Amino acid sequence: MNTPHDIGTRIRAARRDRGLTQDELADTVGVSRSAVAQWETGRTGQITGNLSRIAAALEVNVEYLMHGDDKRAAGEVRQGDELALLRLYRECEPEDRQMLLRTARRLARH
Repeated sequence: MNTPHDIGTRIRAARRDRGLTQDELADTVGVSRSAVAQWETGRTGQITGNLSRIAAALEVNVEYLMHGDDKRAAGEVRQGDELALLRLYRECEPEDRQMLLRTARRLARH
């Protein structure tokens, strides 16, 4: 089971990989530097409300921050084409969603 410390470790690693300081990440997300420091040390504070902004600022998936590279995240929606399809699906009317699902199922069988 993941702990807040696990998420914090991944936030710190991704921040460092991108060459960001805690101040820079805080500015991008819209929080204080001390909030970032708390996340990184496992004292989550307001992390859940900011998770998607943290992931976007670090150019990673929310799933990565939550689960790392474990198997639970392997089948979940990823950035790029899959997210674009999901966004388009959500913009459709209900009857169009059904048509898209039928089409996707047909294509997946081939």
